[in-house]
Amino acid sequence: MSLQLLLLLNFAFATYLTGVIWTVQLVHYPAFALVPPQAFDAYHKAHMARMGWVVMVPMVAELLLAGALVLVGRTLGSVVWWSLALVVLIWAVTFFISVPFHNRLKASGFNYITIDGLTRTNWFRTLAWTARMLLLLSVIS
Repeated sequence: MSLQLLLLLNFAFATYLTGVIWTVQLVHYPAFALVPPQAFDAYHKAHMARMGWVVMVPMVAELLLAGALVLVGRTLGSVVWWSLALVVLIWAVTFFISVPFHNRLKASGFNYITIDGLTRTNWFRTLAWTARMLLLLSVIS
């Protein structure tokens, strides 16, 4: 795969996931607090099932593409390592912070403090994906 194509694919996945995470940050997570407690379990279960399809395959692809960029794009210098580091940070926040918050909501149902914590900590992923997208944009432009 050429470096140019690899850069474009990295940028495309970063841009897609940046759009998704901003939607989650500004729409989905704040809406959790508006769901009546008696309907929250079903709502959260549906959210998790549907969002899994929207984010998991692109996240795996992004991780693989970021790793490939490190291997193929050595001539680009440290930017490829920063790009990979942001993906690793996103995965770490996802699995060590966001997933535990979702598990708490799944176990206990509606809990405003947990919803607030999920929303606040999601800014790490939102900013990391935005930074990665902008970093890649600076390389391809």
